[in-house]
Amino acid sequence: MRTYLSAAILASSLLAGCSFDSIVGVVDPYRIDVRQGNYVDQEMVSQLKRGMSRDQVRFVLGSPLVVDMFRKDRWDYVYRFKPGSGAAEQRVISVFFVDEQLHHVEGDVVGEGATPAAAVERSRVVEVPAAVDD
Repeated sequence: MRTYLSAAILASSLLAGCSFDSIVGVVDPYRIDVRQGNYVDQEMVSQLKRGMSRDQVRFVLGSPLVVDMFRKDRWDYVYRFKPGSGAAEQRVISVFFVDEQLHHVEGDVVGEGATPAAAVERSRVVEVPAAVDD
């Protein structure tokens, strides 16, 4: 009687394990979208002008996520989006200063009138026009 009981317990646990895997495969739990970092879009980047001060850049783009103590003339804006289902997307934009004034911008920025093929390129340098004195 005892061997039948142990065999029944073993068989039921094997079946329970199989059914649990099949249930998990059918039921997909809800996962939230996770956004981290600084969201910087093309409209914000197009407001930048060469010669802007650090405070002006901070006003347009917000506070940088990373300020490297070894490279004080560079600010990095990192944005990561992980949808509940699907691949994560990450954008990195770096702002460079010379003599406390904006010099240029590098990163995942699509220039005006760019084709979709150019958007696949991972890093690009964006020429920042000089500020016009009023």
